[in-house]
Amino acid sequence: MKVNVNDDCSACGICEDICPEVFELGDEKAEVKLNPVPAEHEDSVREAAEECPTESIEIS
Repeated sequence: MKVNVNDDCSACGICEDICPEVFELGDEKAEVKLNPVPAEHEDSVREAAEECPTESIEIS
């Protein structure tokens, strides 16, 4: 799984709270620390994408 955070991100921090192993807050938006996402974090990344209020997390 690969993940991207698009420019609609509001840097609310929900993704980082759900999966800090993969997401961290940058200066203006969340950033992905691990790409591709390790298998053990895929469920948390999916949850983060579902909870994202701006739908900024793109999974491929």
